[in-house]
Amino acid sequence: MRTMKLALVLGALSLSPISAFAQTPATAAQPATPLDARIAQLPSVLSGKLPYADYFAPSFLAAVPEAQLKGLSDQLIAQYGRPLKVLSIKRVGPSSATVQIEYEKAIATADISVEPSAPNKIVGLLIKGFETKDDTAAKIDADFAALPGTAGYLVEKVAADGTRTQIAGRNVTQQFAVASTFKLYVLAELAAQVDAGRRKWSDVVPLTDISYSSTATQGWPRDTPVTLQTLATWMISVSDNAATDTLMRVLGREAIEKKLALIGHSNPERALPLLTTVEAFALKTNPELSKAFQTASEAKQRALLQQKSADLTYEKINLVALGSGPVAIDSIEWFAAPVDIAALLNNMRSTASASLLNILSVNKGVAPASAAKWAYLGYKGGSEPGVISMSFIAKSKAGAFYNITGSWNNPATEVDNAVFAQLMTRLLDNVAG
Repeated sequence: MRTMKLALVLGALSLSPISAFAQTPATAAQPATPLDARIAQLPSVLSGKLPYADYFAPSFLAAVPEAQLKGLSDQLIAQYGRPLKVLSIKRVGPSSATVQIEYEKAIATADISVEPSAPNKIVGLLIKGFETKDDTAAKIDADFAALPGTAGYLVEKVAADGTRTQIAGRNVTQQFAVASTFKLYVLAELAAQVDAGRRKWSDVVPLTDISYSSTATQGWPRDTPVTLQTLATWMISVSDNAATDTLMRVLGREAIEKKLALIGHSNPERALPLLTTVEAFALKTNPELSKAFQTASEAKQRALLQQKSADLTYEKINLVALGSGPVAIDSIEWFAAPVDIAALLNNMRSTASASLLNILSVNKGVAPASAAKWAYLGYKGGSEPGVISMSFIAKSKAGAFYNITGSWNNPATEVDNAVFAQLMTRLLDNVAG
């Protein structure tokens, strides 16, 4: 139910597009500059061989403490091996550049900037993405198969006539808990109601709900007026749960469920009733209600939601219980198979709603270096202990559309979000070519 933020930020620096990356490696024939000197030191500092205080400006270390830097560097080395050397430099000014750094298993792209005057320490460093060396579809599939628990993914290519063809996949018909990915159904129904003339994106409604993990609206008073487009943008880009529940109340649970049925779902008994985020949190942390809900038929589940509504509020959520590992992810959740999510993505793309597509592209879900390989990239993900799901609508620079989705569940323990995010990034990179 949390949103995924996947770019690894090591400092504050404005980003510039790198889709036309120029290979301009520094050579001994070029005059050395303070920027060149700092770039040459980058593999050493990323390896932990150079003291951070000798490399980063005090302002940088105030924002990103040494302990955090070490943790990030250790994580990168564990995943990609040791940093070896700088492969290329593209200067964007006398004090800034975009560089590629070779690790043992991957190539990193980073933005770097130095102070304009001595001692010319680093004031900005942003690692924008990794590309695994010599990666193949078979290697990616094997890594999905090796994940503990159960994982599945699907890549579809959409022809000009709308025909969808699977080009890669694993466990494509298996039902997975997908956490906040379910919010795509809410967005799809909102777009449908706007298209039908029943609502406008600019309609103003009160923020009627509060919920756990509501990044945009945390602490906002109830009844704050907001537009439907604002709520939808928060719901998708930062996975704001209060915005989601407010939209579900405005649109109607039944209307969203009818949209799910219209799009098609391979196992609606698993998907329905479609819970609000507060209902899910409250059910998961109330042992009595949790047991009753899990053993009830769909009709009785709906009756329970209505009869026990006073117990299914934000104030009744036991937040401590939500941080103790996977909780009822196989029974109190939002469920869909990769084929279901792909159908949902295809439905959303085919509506040709500019507002919907713009909302989906606010948070692209992957590092800028990978996102830059696509002409358009729309994303929604979701996670909670034991669950992660990531889904994309992607348009290649040649004009072809793809539906790309993946999920990983493990009811026994936490899943590694970073590992899965890297797998999905590799999947995107492989398809983009």
